[in-house]
Amino acid sequence: MGIFKKFFDKIKYTFKKNELDEDFYDELESVLVSSDMGVETAMDIMDDLRDTCKKKLIKDVDSAQKELRQILISRLNVQEIKFEYPLIITVVGVNGVGKTTSIAKMTKYFIKNKKSVLLAAGDTFRAAATEQLNMWAERLKTKIVKQGEGADSAAVVFDAVASMKAKKTDVLIVDTAGRLHTKTNLMKELEKINNISKREYPEAKHLNLIVLDASIGQNSIAQVKAFKESVNIDGIILTKLDGTSKGGVVYPIINDLKVPVVFTGFGETVDDMEVFNVESFVDKILM
Repeated sequence: MGIFKKFFDKIKYTFKKNELDEDFYDELESVLVSSDMGVETAMDIMDDLRDTCKKKLIKDVDSAQKELRQILISRLNVQEIKFEYPLIITVVGVNGVGKTTSIAKMTKYFIKNKKSVLLAAGDTFRAAATEQLNMWAERLKTKIVKQGEGADSAAVVFDAVASMKAKKTDVLIVDTAGRLHTKTNLMKELEKINNISKREYPEAKHLNLIVLDASIGQNSIAQVKAFKESVNIDGIILTKLDGTSKGGVVYPIINDLKVPVVFTGFGETVDDMEVFNVESFVDKILM
C-alpha cells in the first residue's frame, strides 16, 4: 500500500483536468477537506492558490500544481529537529497508537545510521509492554534496562541513564505509560522521568516525542494538547501512514500546534519508518 494512497490518488485525478475553472477549485478543496486537513486549513490553502493564480495570470493546471506545491511546503514550515548525540528520546502517547513498534522502528533507524542504542522499559504499568519491548531488543540485538511490573518508572530511567553514560551509548529511547485516564499520575510520572534524565545527563540532547495514529485524523490533535499539559512535546511520530490514512492531518497538527513531525511510520516491518521531510512529503502528494 502506498503512503496516503487514497488521498494522493484523488489529488492526482483532480490535476488531470485541463481547465482551471471554479469546478477545478471546488473539487480540489473538497479533496483537501476530505483528507483530514480540516475545513479551515483547506479553505485557506485554496484562497492562497486562487490569489496566486490570479496575480500571476495562471490559466493552466500544470502551473497551478506548481504553485500549490509551494503553498503546501510553506504551510509545513516549522523548525526541524536536528539529532545531536548523546540523545535521550522519551516516547509518550496513548495505548494503541503503535508506541512500542515505533520505538523498535526508531531503534532500527539509528542502528542503520551507525548509532548505538539502549532501550528503557519505562511503561511498568503493563507487564506486556515490557515483554514486547524486550522482544524487540532481542530481535534488534540491542540492550534494554527493565524492572518488574509496578516498578518505579523513574528508577528504570535512572538506571538506564547511568548505563548510557557508562557505556557511552549514542541514543537512549525511553518507553512510557499511556494512561490518559489517570491524568494526574501520568503528569507526575512524566515530569519525574524528564527531571531525572536531565539532571543525570544534562550534556545530552533531550527530546519528548509523541506517537500519533494518523488514521484517527483530527482526534490526534486533542491527544497532543492533553500531553502538552504534562510535558513539553518537541516532536511527533506519525504512525499508520498507509492506505487507510488520509495524510492531510499533518497540516493542522503542524499549523495549530507548532510541533514538527520528526518520523513517519508506515507498514508493518521494522524498516517502515523514515525521517519526515517536508518537500518529499508534498511531492508524494502531487507527483
